[in-house]
Amino acid sequence: VQLVESGGGSVQSGGSLRLSCAASGFTATIYYMGWFRQAPGKEREGVASINSDGSTCNADSVKGRFTISRDNAQNTMYLQMNSLKPEDTAMYYCAARQTGSLPVCAVNSGRYQWAINYWGQGTQVTVSS
Repeated sequence: VQLVESGGGSVQSGGSLRLSCAASGFTATIYYMGWFRQAPGKEREGVASINSDGSTCNADSVKGRFTISRDNAQNTMYLQMNSLKPEDTAMYYCAARQTGSLPVCAVNSGRYQWAINYWGQGTQVTVSS
């Protein structure tokens, strides 16, 4: 079982990036997938979450700028990031849970991270002013 993120990079403020998370080795439905980020010296925080039924939630800090989506057939999740700001600079991690859906907004707020089964290695996003 593996989660592999891609699409990170360096952009100027106001720019866009699209992150991808490819899941492999899963033999059953991936009920929950989400994006988290961690900046140096800060705690990991939820960015956006999506269940297999299509329910989504974005953190307040990214609402109106980021869009989460997934292709269940391909076991791939995406994060379209627009209007990027320097404070979006962080390592972005993909997360997945195979044993059931999660309350998507609660996960973003910090709860239920203990219930996540799998984490990716991360992709760096750097936004310069």
